Amino acid sequence: MATPASSNAPAITQNPDIRYLGRLLGDVIRAYGGDKIYKQTEYIRSASVDRARGLHGADVVDTGLDALSLDDTLSFVRGFMLFSMLANLAEDRQGVAAEPGADVASAVEKLESHGIERDAILDLLSHALIVPVLTAHPTEVRRKSMIDHKNRIADLMLLKDAGRAETDDGENLDEAIFRQIALLWQTRPLRREKLFVADEIENVLAYFRDVFLPVLPALYARWERVLGARPQSFLRVGNWIGGDRDGNPFVQAPQLRLALAKGCEAALTYYMDALHALGAELSLSTELAHVPQAVLDLADASGDNSPSRQDEPYRRAISGIYARIAATYRALTGKQPARASALGGEAYASPADLRRDLVTVAQGLASEGDGALASGGALGRLIRAVETFGFHLATLDMRQNSDVHQRVVAELLKVAGVEADYAALDEYARIALLRRELASNRPLGTRFSGYSEETASELAIVQAAAEAHRVYGPQCITHYIISKAESVSDLLEVNIILKEAGLWRVGENGAPQAAIMAVPLFETIADLEAAPSIMTAYFGLPEIAGVVQGRGHQEVMIGYSDSNKDGGYITSTWGLFQASKALAPVFADAGTAMQLFHGRGGAVGRGGGSSFAAIQAQPKGTVQGRIRITEQGEVIAAKFGTRDVAMTNLEAMTSATLLASLEPEAISDRDAARFAAAMDELSRTAFAAYRDLVYGTEGFKEFFRQLTPIQEISGLKIGSRPASRTKSTRIEDLRAIPWVFSWAQARVMLPGWYGVGHALHAFEDKALLADMAQHWSFLQSALANLEMVLAKSDLGIAAHYLPLVEDQTRGAEIFDRIREGWDQTHDGLLAATGQSRLLEKNPKLDSSIRLRLPYIEPLNLLQVELMKRHRSGEDDPRIKEGIELSINAIATALRNSG
Repeated sequence: MATPASSNAPAITQNPDIRYLGRLLGDVIRAYGGDKIYKQTEYIRSASVDRARGLHGADVVDTGLDALSLDDTLSFVRGFMLFSMLANLAEDRQGVAAEPGADVASAVEKLESHGIERDAILDLLSHALIVPVLTAHPTEVRRKSMIDHKNRIADLMLLKDAGRAETDDGENLDEAIFRQIALLWQTRPLRREKLFVADEIENVLAYFRDVFLPVLPALYARWERVLGARPQSFLRVGNWIGGDRDGNPFVQAPQLRLALAKGCEAALTYYMDALHALGAELSLSTELAHVPQAVLDLADASGDNSPSRQDEPYRRAISGIYARIAATYRALTGKQPARASALGGEAYASPADLRRDLVTVAQGLASEGDGALASGGALGRLIRAVETFGFHLATLDMRQNSDVHQRVVAELLKVAGVEADYAALDEYARIALLRRELASNRPLGTRFSGYSEETASELAIVQAAAEAHRVYGPQCITHYIISKAESVSDLLEVNIILKEAGLWRVGENGAPQAAIMAVPLFETIADLEAAPSIMTAYFGLPEIAGVVQGRGHQEVMIGYSDSNKDGGYITSTWGLFQASKALAPVFADAGTAMQLFHGRGGAVGRGGGSSFAAIQAQPKGTVQGRIRITEQGEVIAAKFGTRDVAMTNLEAMTSATLLASLEPEAISDRDAARFAAAMDELSRTAFAAYRDLVYGTEGFKEFFRQLTPIQEISGLKIGSRPASRTKSTRIEDLRAIPWVFSWAQARVMLPGWYGVGHALHAFEDKALLADMAQHWSFLQSALANLEMVLAKSDLGIAAHYLPLVEDQTRGAEIFDRIREGWDQTHDGLLAATGQSRLLEKNPKLDSSIRLRLPYIEPLNLLQVELMKRHRSGEDDPRIKEGIELSINAIATALRNSG
């Protein structure tokens, strides 16, 4: 397939990989789909490209879509979807997503230019924690088989980069790549069955096993060279899959156990494989090298008495360590390792014990020469992996809704005869009661009482968590997220439930200890505004203050998705900024470090966009080396699908955290005050406009549900969780993910921009706006994301969805308001940023988006026609499949639409 250019804007930079892969895809379609579908696809593509170029008469040229039969439609959509997938791969390889300065070496250089010494950087890293947390939020529409084939193509392209003509197996490289594309063409893109939680666990495990396990030690080795010292393992990975129960009735104790067991199995297998390779490598002989007594003791304790290795103590020591890891594997997983050890060995009690033995080997290697044998290499990476991943691989978060906690605690109190009607108590009475219960280790529950299914399930979950702590160590579960946290009692209720499993205990000295931290999630605009007062009151409880100060930090999670659905893009963004800033002095007064957990999604309407820019745009004093960020849906494959891409994104996250923590404030206090006052005004105006449209306009709910493919998206097999928290059709009860995803499919992308135009238009001091846009990192980041979503939206295409709305008069009125809002946002953004067109100052992203637009428009037009037929009652299964394929293809082309 050829690639388009544009006569109305600078020519798209031709990526040679896109040309190469596009040509091979065309060859595959002709060879396996037939000459007819190839010619139809080429005709539709060229007509769409001409329209995108704005060529004279292109708008009246036959699109070619009407000539497609249903079977042809399915083939055509698959072809365009695969082109977008291959274009994504090509852009990732060319570093289109990489940002200047988004690496640790550049961050260190920049900080040193401000007079910040490396000792200060190392001091920050000594207590830092940076964690990408992978979640199962359902916006990844591609099957993992498709992603696997794409990754194999990426690996083959690396061989091509190296000038190779053949694979390691002797296959012609071009033919090998062609074969992988042919496999993609003949692989079913859609899931036939709905995902179960176990499927989601297996999917995410592949990223932990194949990407994070090898990548993180390699990154640390790079950073040690940059820093000139060895920092502690501050970058770790987190996981929600198997622990996130909010609105997902399918996550229960067995799923939590499965997630942790699978993680343990993957980590220990990685260690055994690394040890096996080390055993082959460390062939040092006592006849040629001095070996310290500690290594000789480790070798003698191994039980390896092979005559051929008597002069090779390092190999014997490694054999003993391997035997102990194999025993650990059997003890923790209940399975036999793939490569058994002939030696007997006692299972390691903890990762620290394993690390100690590995360090003994490393110190022995360092005792001679210049230490090169121990300073890095495979042994150094293995030690780092054990430090980072332990026996659990990824820390699993627990999450549940506060309404569930209230019902569970109420039932426990009632059955125990403590309080007959907990729900009827006011907040002060609840706090007093809960504090009394937390002062004692006496459990409320008893196995001799009968409980509701909900309460029994929640108690089983915390019991499973306590068991996991005993088996895998306390790092396996450290956070319990409370959705819809609106009060101090919401946090105390979680501690009550944890107490039932011994995860909250009062020590002999009367001081409580919490093995798992209760973390409030503030989601709506009102929640964000109330966050400082809630945390002040929480820290004011003596028993909580003792726990928090003993731990040294407390986490607060802030939600991007629901705050956006509640108040619109700019109000959500500003509300999150203000809440973060207001929380900082609360934590300072409490004498503990603040750790913010940012619940970001892929789309701009859910906090998506550049993590590098977003982290740097946080209020000064709110990062301080500690940050966790959710990575969701299709963004996981985009950011961590291959090792190279993962390294780029993890570098960006880490370097941004360093800069946000240590770089001096770029604007004066006077400007900060002026800018904040202006943002308050902009936010109020945008909020009013957004709320008036979404929640104050009669018929808007029906307009949204009929204009967008929300009904069809709800039927996709892309996640184990329901689309709505309840059976209600209200927008308030719809999850933010399908809300944003649906608008993106119809190319409106309303959550990412609506209301901003009203605010920019009404704000009188345009010079101040321009000043803010030029000098304030917060607004620069917000407007950059806004600009991206405006460039990906297209209300001309969206208008094709209008016939799907039953009330045409009201639908046209609402759409006109949306179009007017888009125009105001577009014009206001260009004025504030001093540009003549969108993305004028970001040519790489501009080229990327314009490359894709001609491949998205026909998909939208086909989607509309198929939705009309589906909603009119046609029951041909190919129609439903075509809609689902189009959703898949559009999401792939847009990249961050969920």
